[in-house]
Amino acid sequence: MASQRNKKRNGKAPTQRQLRVGEEIRHALSAILVRAEFRDPELVGRVITVTEVRISPDLRNATAFVLPLEGEAAPMVEALNRAAAYLRGQLARAVKLRYLPSVNFVHDVSFDEATRIDRIMHSPEVQRDLMVSESDPEPDPDPS
Repeated sequence: MASQRNKKRNGKAPTQRQLRVGEEIRHALSAILVRAEFRDPELVGRVITVTEVRISPDLRNATAFVLPLEGEAAPMVEALNRAAAYLRGQLARAVKLRYLPSVNFVHDVSFDEATRIDRIMHSPEVQRDLMVSESDPEPDPDPS
């Protein structure tokens, strides 16, 4: 029966419960990252932003999208994945769930992508094309 439900959920938007649990884990994880004392040199003194947490439909796996405020993202993400067991233990104290999902950390590239698109939209070529399309009169829908 469970496999039938998973087949129906594939490609669908997350459920309300997934969104709620993901947001609660995001808040707890942000608080933990602010006050945690890490031994890993890649994490000591780093300011890390948790932008989103996505939960699998069975609530067993979570993907946390993170951004460093400064420095390289790749070593930080690797260090967070090494410290995932410690962070999961801290999360267990902060979030009351029957089963706490395992957390995988991923670098969030959405802000980089938004910056790239913004740069394209403000490029001279696009601005020129926009000016040309605005100056063209609209064709008459009724040619008769």
